[in-house]
Amino acid sequence: MGTTLRIAVAAPSRPQAIQAIEEAFEAVHRVDGLLSTWREDSEVARLNQAPVGHPVLLSPPLYTLLRDAAGWSRLTGGAFDPAIGSLIDAWDLRGKGRIPSKKALAHARAAGGIGHFAFTDSAHSVTRTDSASWLDTGGFGKGVALGEARLALLRRHVSDASLNFGGQVLVIGGDPSGADWTVPVAHPARRAEPAAWLRLRDRSASTSSQSERFVTVGGKRLGHILDPRTGQPVPAWGSVTVVAEDPAAADAVSTALLVLGPDAGAKWAEGRGDMGVLFLIERDGRVVPRWNHALVRYLVMDSTFSRGG
Repeated sequence: MGTTLRIAVAAPSRPQAIQAIEEAFEAVHRVDGLLSTWREDSEVARLNQAPVGHPVLLSPPLYTLLRDAAGWSRLTGGAFDPAIGSLIDAWDLRGKGRIPSKKALAHARAAGGIGHFAFTDSAHSVTRTDSASWLDTGGFGKGVALGEARLALLRRHVSDASLNFGGQVLVIGGDPSGADWTVPVAHPARRAEPAAWLRLRDRSASTSSQSERFVTVGGKRLGHILDPRTGQPVPAWGSVTVVAEDPAAADAVSTALLVLGPDAGAKWAEGRGDMGVLFLIERDGRVVPRWNHALVRYLVMDSTFSRGG
């Protein structure tokens, strides 16, 4: 998936630990076979390449995942939407990058949106309705993979583990001392520097920002996260971290809230008692924290963050 997965587990013996970790990696590999848009042999690639108007029968796991992704698109008012392939093409984010013309961007926006994929529940089929439309699973794929890796570890009776998948963390049980895991939240601009700390148990924390993946065109840096509603790259205002039991939900919602921005995102997050949300907003060279009520149970308070909220 273009990044690194690190797994640490507690087990009665080293061979048992290695076996559990190998099965977790195998689970991630299977998810890659379903969701990767970087290879032509994945199941979602088959859907993306299907002729317009041709129903594609999908496996139950992929159909359910795409249905769930469509649900998050509705719940976030379109701030999260996996059907942004036409916009990725317009900005050439998988190449050298470019600034699209108004006409090209308008065409890409018209072809974007999960509404260009018709779902038939009775047949587990999906039909593409526009030749420029395709699904990008980058906004939720890591979360799905972490969820499957967790299931693989639990089947091996692993009760304590930590997984870090390119910045999205999932923890099972407690750390080596039996306490909650202490998980850093990176500074929005200086990714190697922690800006906050969370205490987690049986939860996933997903952080989204524009600081890591980007292309530079004409001296202008274009982040990889696009606003599906406007077709524009999201401004680099900071970062958002979402803590949830479901890693796929944490992944999708962190993307959506980065798109919404700290004000509209905070309004959306305040009504979610099942998700802790931390915004790190860059202002005048400093980071201003803001969080919803549900995050309080996870946040490690310090002299900096005691002035936030």
